[in-house]
Amino acid sequence: MKKLAFNWLIAGMVLMALPASLAKADEVVVAVATNFLVPAREIAAEFEEDTGHSVVLVAGATGKLATQILLGAPFDIFLAADQARPELLVDRKAAVAGSRFTYAIGTLVLWARDALPLTGTALDSLDTARVSRLAMANPKLAPYGLAAQQALDRLGFLKPLSGRFVYGENIGQTFAMAASGNVTAGLVAKSQLVSLPDDQRGHWIEVPSMLHEPILQDGVLIMRAKDNIVARSFISFMKSDKVTGVIKRFGYGVSRP
Repeated sequence: MKKLAFNWLIAGMVLMALPASLAKADEVVVAVATNFLVPAREIAAEFEEDTGHSVVLVAGATGKLATQILLGAPFDIFLAADQARPELLVDRKAAVAGSRFTYAIGTLVLWARDALPLTGTALDSLDTARVSRLAMANPKLAPYGLAAQQALDRLGFLKPLSGRFVYGENIGQTFAMAASGNVTAGLVAKSQLVSLPDDQRGHWIEVPSMLHEPILQDGVLIMRAKDNIVARSFISFMKSDKVTGVIKRFGYGVSRP
């Protein structure tokens, strides 16, 4: 009983913290994983221009957003950084069965503002002696963090680097850590580099996808919006050729032509 009361208390805090504008009928409220926020802004702007409806974006770590949805946060759509959380929401009847779709495939990179700590040209040549601190997203909260952990584990680097990891709550915080220069390098999303000016892109290499589970990013319609025409229109828009082009331009793969 105490646990239930605590959960409702947290839910109330989440609801009070969100903008009052989330209640407008002609708006769609989209919870979006931090790694996808920049392309989501462009997609939202194009949707608004095409339809006249408004889009409110609320960004955060996928794990935290999923928890907020389970606690009743007023989101209409969830654009996650994995498949597990949207699937969980469907299983818990917090999202509409049959509405889940893969909108993007993420790519993990090792990035540094200055030189990468490598002896060769691939991640397996990581020189652990040159790594004072390595930034990555929290594997318990962020799919990109889990992918980073899996890749380092398969290459045998987890133990040698033990105690030198710095965790961001999400991939946005992780990139900020790497960009600050206070860590040697960071394992971040390739999409974060695409919008940077050429003189700020630093040095990076892709992490081979075979080293980790695919970063399949799924979207899903939240149950509260099952009859929301604007929300369903936005999901259809996400599957359009126009949006596919935007997603590819920001460094993601797609599961459709």
